[in-house]
Amino acid sequence: MDLDLTWLLWGLPLAFALGWLASRLDLRQWRLESRRAPKAVFRGLNHLLNEQQDRAIDAFIEAVQNDPDTSELHFALGNLFRRRGDYDRAVRVHEHLLARGDLTQKDRDRAQHALALDFLKAGLLDRAEAALRRLEGSAFASEARQALLGIYERGRDWSQASAMAEQLDTEQPGSYQIRLSHFLCEQALERARQGDRPGALQLLEAATARAPEAARPRIERALLLQQDGAAGPALDMLLETSAHAPQSLPLVAHPMAQLAKQTKRQAEVRQRLQGLQSQPPSLDVTEAIAQLSEDNTQARATYLAHLGTEASLVVASRWLADEPLSDPQAKALVLRALDQAANPLKRYRCAACGFEARQYFWQCPGCQSWDSYPTRRVEEL
Repeated sequence: MDLDLTWLLWGLPLAFALGWLASRLDLRQWRLESRRAPKAVFRGLNHLLNEQQDRAIDAFIEAVQNDPDTSELHFALGNLFRRRGDYDRAVRVHEHLLARGDLTQKDRDRAQHALALDFLKAGLLDRAEAALRRLEGSAFASEARQALLGIYERGRDWSQASAMAEQLDTEQPGSYQIRLSHFLCEQALERARQGDRPGALQLLEAATARAPEAARPRIERALLLQQDGAAGPALDMLLETSAHAPQSLPLVAHPMAQLAKQTKRQAEVRQRLQGLQSQPPSLDVTEAIAQLSEDNTQARATYLAHLGTEASLVVASRWLADEPLSDPQAKALVLRALDQAANPLKRYRCAACGFEARQYFWQCPGCQSWDSYPTRRVEEL
């Protein structure tokens, strides 16, 4: 059978026309989808600028559906879920990114870091630790170690925290020596609770050698000595603390006054406190000096000297308590009112988060920051 060349001549142009038409349809469809995706992205950004996170999430979900291969949209969506507190969906987004085979190593590390943050914010510390461990050797390794240090501190795993802080101390420009000193103090307190007093004192000596300018190791050693009945050495340790760390004087003034009375060294310690009293005067130091006074007249003069320099409701109530009045009942009523008004002023306030507490904390219970509490009371700030 002879091949008819006429059909061939007609078929080639027809096939070319059909191919061209199909390509134009595909190109038009791609253009429509690419236009829809940027519109959704810009709409999401606009909602973010207006602090409308729910609408921004809806817009980014639409953008991801139109362009599922764009990793940046997934990162933006996952971060929005985390900021909103929807940690389950944030985890799913970042796990989906990690499951993709076309992801670059840089984006894979970024997704791993984002996943670790999801677990950390959700309070899943064991899963966060495992995720952070996988970032070793990546560009996020330093941030991962910082996060791991926070996890160990929250879990009070002081040996692991010490090892991580040692590693960070060799890598970071800042010093971790004071924080390492705190870790040794925490381990010493655990030893003391277990009855190992020599081991606790040895750790506190190591903490002092680690950070000689830190006040806490010496204060903890003095308190242990006081508990063991060694009032003289305990007082000497506090006097040494006031010399090495003058900023800690408000913290040690009261125990110094107590130990001075036990050791009959009131005059020596009172003179030392008066010489170290700062300007403006400290509430705790003023009270300690008044406690070491020879009589009420001298104590009232101490309070009046403070009031002459710095107005204080707390000191005024202390002065009134020592002032002899003709009507004891009226005095009791006034003192009760003053004490109630002054109680909130006696607290300590964290400089990092504002958490207030009646006692002094070396580590803030609210934000977990170290040494964030000023040694002065709220009234003095």
